[in-house]
Amino acid sequence: MRSIACKTIYIIVPGVKGHQTEEFEEEDLNSATADVMESLTEISTTETEKTLQGNKCMQKLMSLEFIHSLTVTGVKCCRHSSFVSSDRIWISDIWNHPILTDSTGVPLHRVEDSCSGSYGGLHTANSENELIYIDRNYNINKLSKDMKTTNTFIERTDSTWRPWCVYWSPSTGDLLLAMHDYRTGKVTRYNQCGQLTQTIQHDNTGLELYSVPHYITENMNGDVVVSDSSAVVVTEREGRHHFSYTGHPSGSGLRPRGICTDALSHILVCDGRTKTVQMIDRDGQFLSHLLTELQEIGEPGSLSYDVNTHRLWVGSLDNNTLCVYRYITRQDALTGMSEALSFTSL
Repeated sequence: MRSIACKTIYIIVPGVKGHQTEEFEEEDLNSATADVMESLTEISTTETEKTLQGNKCMQKLMSLEFIHSLTVTGVKCCRHSSFVSSDRIWISDIWNHPILTDSTGVPLHRVEDSCSGSYGGLHTANSENELIYIDRNYNINKLSKDMKTTNTFIERTDSTWRPWCVYWSPSTGDLLLAMHDYRTGKVTRYNQCGQLTQTIQHDNTGLELYSVPHYITENMNGDVVVSDSSAVVVTEREGRHHFSYTGHPSGSGLRPRGICTDALSHILVCDGRTKTVQMIDRDGQFLSHLLTELQEIGEPGSLSYDVNTHRLWVGSLDNNTLCVYRYITRQDALTGMSEALSFTSL
């Protein structure tokens, strides 16, 4: 009878606390090890496949397709835009009042009593195709779809604070309004009746979140996204500070301007420092420079995203050119949203 040596194998499985210990005879060692490696490979492959799917999705996002461009009559640049439909968009610059233009650049209507000299997003459009804008007295007005009636939706009652940018939420119907007092800033939320329901101004340590908020929008998860003077400041729906993005690499500097989000909850922002459109994910992780300074538009300044066609409208700060791009299709969006849900469940 021959002596049979025994060896101890420690099996460590990801996601399982501690380890499993088994003793095997030497002649069974190879088969036992093979079984263990097969199990680990199955676990690793599942996670790897999901990572590869995410990478494929990002590769699609990097492919920016130029659709067309238009020259907007009546403005010198495209500092801010409010998307209405595939053939209607509101455009404004720093000097002139908002102009509604069609897909060829022909002006259809002009607002005469809006706030002039604003560097930010002074108007937004709701689901009824009404224009909501800041007027010259810093009231919030609503222009009817037929552009025949203008009503004051929110009257300015505090002369200390000056409204600077506005955004209508498609998910809640609320109106998000960012303002400043030349020293600090804050975000206020109003319901569909024009009643104040929320104020966001400080983080959980009491520090001020904003200085001069220029543009404001909302992400698909309810996060409030603000293009501030030197950072993209993102808070959760309840008002808790989520993150502040200050450029890539982190802290390298940012001069954020026009901002929007897409169907995959990515945040797109125009950066005046690098003259690019930068893409970050919903948690503030840099993904790519989606668009760099181009000959057609020069420095990008305004952004609008069409959730129906997944087209991105980019306005120039150097001229009155508006370019339309597409970087995801409807199927990509549906697939990407499904994959994003699977990632968060890991």
